[in-house]
This record gives sequence, structure tokens and C-alpha cells, in this order.
Amino acid sequence: MAIKYIPEPFRIKMVEPIKMLTRQEREQKIKEAKYNLFNLRGEDCYIDLLTDSGTNAMSDQMWAGIMGGDEAYAGSRSYYKLEDAGKDIFGYDYIQPVHQGRAAEKVLLPLLLGEGKLSVSNMFFDTTRAHVILSGARPIDCVVPEAKDPSKRAPFKGNMDLAKLESLLKEHGRRIGLVVMTITNNSAGGQPVSMKNMRETYALCQKYGVPLNIDAARYAENAYFVKRDEPEYKDASIKDIIREMFSYGDTFTMSAKKDTIVNIGGMLGVRDSASPLVIQIKANCINYEGFYTYGGLAGRDLEALAIGLYEGIEESYLRYRIGQMEYLAARLDDAGIAYQSPVGGHGVFVDAAQMFPHIPYNEFPAQTLCIELYKEAGIRTCDIGSYMLGNDPDTGRQLHADFEFSRLAIPRRVYTQAHLDLMADALIEVKKRSQEVKRGYRITWEPPILRHFQASLEPIK
Repeated sequence: MAIKYIPEPFRIKMVEPIKMLTRQEREQKIKEAKYNLFNLRGEDCYIDLLTDSGTNAMSDQMWAGIMGGDEAYAGSRSYYKLEDAGKDIFGYDYIQPVHQGRAAEKVLLPLLLGEGKLSVSNMFFDTTRAHVILSGARPIDCVVPEAKDPSKRAPFKGNMDLAKLESLLKEHGRRIGLVVMTITNNSAGGQPVSMKNMRETYALCQKYGVPLNIDAARYAENAYFVKRDEPEYKDASIKDIIREMFSYGDTFTMSAKKDTIVNIGGMLGVRDSASPLVIQIKANCINYEGFYTYGGLAGRDLEALAIGLYEGIEESYLRYRIGQMEYLAARLDDAGIAYQSPVGGHGVFVDAAQMFPHIPYNEFPAQTLCIELYKEAGIRTCDIGSYMLGNDPDTGRQLHADFEFSRLAIPRRVYTQAHLDLMADALIEVKKRSQEVKRGYRITWEPPILRHFQASLEPIK
């Protein structure tokens, strides 16, 4: 089929050289890294799709803003610029900068969760899940059933399962300390959440007296899907969609290293500035991050973040951004390579269980595919499967993930059509020899939490 590539709504002003190692060199590098992609040096990766977090290309306006950043310790001019932008876009009374998303979770989650508590989400991503566990609480995933079938093409596969959520709220009552809505739903394949589902989830939370936090790392991409796929929003602006969506929450946590297109930064918001949470958030921020008007960021980073908030919601940019994913996914359709479909907002999540049906979950088929892609073409990707999910915090047993995805997370404004074609060609080559990959990997060492960042592996002979 003919595949249309949407032209970039920008032109390139600066370049960074990259190099391709030989196949022999790549095999040696991944062995030295103990088969953990996080242990590779960035310079040894030709195309780096490990994450779309902080790996984006900032604009000339953002770089110019960096030069004008106000480095005052307290009350920086750049902080007030960020505060104004946050209030304007999200409609929240209180905006707290932090150095990245997991810092926002570290500041907020212990205030709402603790020993014996539960937290429910459409799906927790790795750091959020970890911070729930570190608080003493336990996470429960509650995504709609259709998300668990990667081959099923359905809109808004990131949605909360409302019937299951209400059942949990009835069963556990106030033991549930927080509901988290992740937009887009990263662990489910970058799948969006509909405005209808957001509204109905918030109504349930209000009915049972449980606060709702929006994990907003990819809020702009989610808004684009709402505009495109919910008919009543086709004429609404991206900003208006965001304002309404955030009205169905009490707080938000955000890694600004994604949709805000900066290399470092995060935010935390509280809708009602009269909430007692605000004082507690300021105290935790001062303890963990720094004074609350800089939140662990330099003034220049606050400045870039204030500018990036607006660049990230430009509709022409979002059309191109989602168009890149659709182009790569169409190439995989032509090759018969399964992925979480329809394609989501920030990457293509290849179904490694389909690629390697003979490799069981406890030999980590998604991690196996990630390693094979690096060997094939120097492409660094990330496991979103049983390897990342880890062990049950109470029994220590390996958990079986709902998905075995190898995530190709595409940095924003970084790679061209030729790079996307190379990604598709590499996957096609791996598929051709998939039966030659007989076994997966075993873990030889792992830390107790967030193991995928540090664990050592070896191939099973």
C-alpha cells in the first residue's frame, strides 16, 4: 500500500553526528552491557529509541529562552512565566515545578498513600508503580479489556475499565487512597484516553470520595487523539480539550521531558489552591527538590519549559508527530509485524510474543527482541513486558505481564523518514530469522525495585 509521510513542520538548523558500529562490534557491546540496553553507551547506538523522555530536539526559541533564564534562587522571573503558562493551559490554581516526573510522584504520592492503601490506574508505568510500592501501598491496573488484545483495532484502548473501577471502589472503600489516570496510557502502548472516559472516571471518584491524579506526561498527544476521534471535539482547539480534560482531575503529575519537548523538567499541579495539599507539596518540594519556586531546576530550564508548553500543543506539530507513528506502523502492517494497534502517540509497541511465540514470558521475549534489534541495526529500544514488570513485591515471584512489547519510543523532532525506514527494515530482518532465536534470557543479578534499569542478564543456551 502507498504510505504517506507527513512533512516536518520545521527545518533543521543544527545536526549531531551519529555512527553505525559493525555487527561484530554491536554483539560485543551488548555482551559487555550484560544484555541490558540501559548499560550501553549512547554513542554506541545508531538510532536511540530507548525513551522519548528528555531526548527531544528543542527549538531555536527554547534555546534563546535558556539564555534569558532568571537564576534567582527564590521568586525567579522564569518561575512566574512557567506558572502563568501552566495556569493558562491546564486551568489549575497551583503549579509546582520539579526536576522530572518521578520527582513529582515522590513529592505527591506519599501524601495520599501509605501502608495498607491501594491505588488504581488505567495502567501504571514503571516509576509510578514503584512510588506507589515505596509509599507502602499496592498498585492495581484497571485498563479496558480490549487493550489486552494488541491485534484488535479499537479507539481509546487506554481507557479505564469503569465497571472494574466501581467494583474496586465498592469493595475497598477508603482503602483506595488515589486513582491515577495515565494520558496517554504508556504501558498499554501509548494508547489514548477518551474525554468521555475521563469524565466518567472522575464522576466515580467523586461519588466514592477518592481523589484523581492525572499522570500527564503525554497530555498533548492524548488531546490530539480526542480531537481526531471523538466527533464532538473535532472543531475544538487542542488547548480547550486540555482544559476540559484536566477539569476532571484534582491533581496532576507530569514529566515535562515528553510532550513539553524539553530535556529536563517536570510539574505538579493542584486544581484548587485552597487545598491543604498545597502546603504539604511545598514542604516536600523544599525537602526533596529545592525551594518551591525552582523545584530542582535552573532558571534557564524553567524558561525553556514555559516556552515548550505552548510548542507542544501546536496542532501542526502534533499532526506530524502522530503521523510519524502511523507511517512506521503502516510499514509494519505491510510486513505482517504485529504491534499494539492502532498505533499510539509516542512510539510503536511491537508485539514480541507474536515475533517469538516459542519464548515464554519468564525468558523475556520483549527484551530478546530489543537485543536482536540492537544487533541487527544498532537500534536501542526498551522492554515493556514481564522483564520490566518485575517481581511481586510480597511473594518475590516473577509477574506475568499482560503484554510483551518492545517499545520503539520516537524522540520528538529528531529522526527523519529515512531513519523510520531503517527501523522498519531492521524489524523485517529480525522477523525473517525469528525461529533461529531459540531461547530468551535469564537474570543473573537484579535490584529489588525498578530492576530493568540495572539488572544483568545472560542468554539461555
